[in-house]
Amino acid sequence: MTENRHRALGLTDDTILEMYKTMLLARRIDERMWLLNRAGKIPFVISCQGQEAAQVGAAFALDRKKDYILPYYRDMGVVLAFGMTAQDLMLSGFAKAEDPNSAGRQMPGHFGQKKNRIVTGSSPVTTQVPHAVGIALGGKMEGKDFVTFTTFGEGSSNQGDFHEGANFAGVHKLPVIFMCENNKYAISVPIEKQLACEKVSDRAIGYGMPGVTVDGNDPLAVYEAVKVAADRARRGEGPSLIETVSYRLTPHSSDDDDRAYRPREEVEEAKKLDAIFTFASYLRETAVLTDELETEIEKEFTQIIDEATEYAEQAPYADPEDLMTHVYAEE
Repeated sequence: MTENRHRALGLTDDTILEMYKTMLLARRIDERMWLLNRAGKIPFVISCQGQEAAQVGAAFALDRKKDYILPYYRDMGVVLAFGMTAQDLMLSGFAKAEDPNSAGRQMPGHFGQKKNRIVTGSSPVTTQVPHAVGIALGGKMEGKDFVTFTTFGEGSSNQGDFHEGANFAGVHKLPVIFMCENNKYAISVPIEKQLACEKVSDRAIGYGMPGVTVDGNDPLAVYEAVKVAADRARRGEGPSLIETVSYRLTPHSSDDDDRAYRPREEVEEAKKLDAIFTFASYLRETAVLTDELETEIEKEFTQIIDEATEYAEQAPYADPEDLMTHVYAEE
């Protein structure tokens, strides 16, 4: 029997099983979207594959009833944990009127859902960082007890938005968590051509906040780091920078051919660390997951995704007359 690491973190067997199920559901939805894209049914996919452990580990460390999240475009695991459904995500993929993110106006991955405090993202990368800082400032000024959590890729950590947001949050000791999901590539640019420092977390010291780098394939390690950062923020001690290191298992998007810049051997080697399998192994070793239960979960998820796909495919598109709704002021 392996050591019960989750118990040491205060997590129950049921909670870590729920974490695994959220990771797996994100993966299976993502895989279905690639099939739909290749079949010509949905126009675009930008994947979470390889990053689910970091996303779900982080989300479970937050208060999902009151904290605000500003996810980036790969964060399917985060938004599922915060209350989005397979149907919500499929409606977005098919760009239908019921898409909760944008009523079919935005590309997939531009998550936004007011009822679950998922703040709308935008196409220019990293704009979510200063928005998260602004929300944290508003909460602090109003004396509210919530943390804002924002994510971005390591490529985004080179953008001015990140540096300005981090500096402002550090100066004003705001309750915000910056989590960089380092997946080794900013589209086709490898990490060693992006950063002069060794780690993204090295940048934290310049903004007066703690910075930590953790294994992004280990949801429990990410959970622990985010929990420490959230507790610190709630005590009024200010922001934190967390870097999770994993690997993007797919091309950058459905429009990218990563064979031009990544050797196949590198991708195959990364698959050996895929958390969908390594975390499942941990759950088996701790007697949380059995082959029978895994088969049952897979069957349940296939049905959920089939129903979500069918619903979204049949759902109506937005009326052309609605094109300008919420774009210009109305009488």
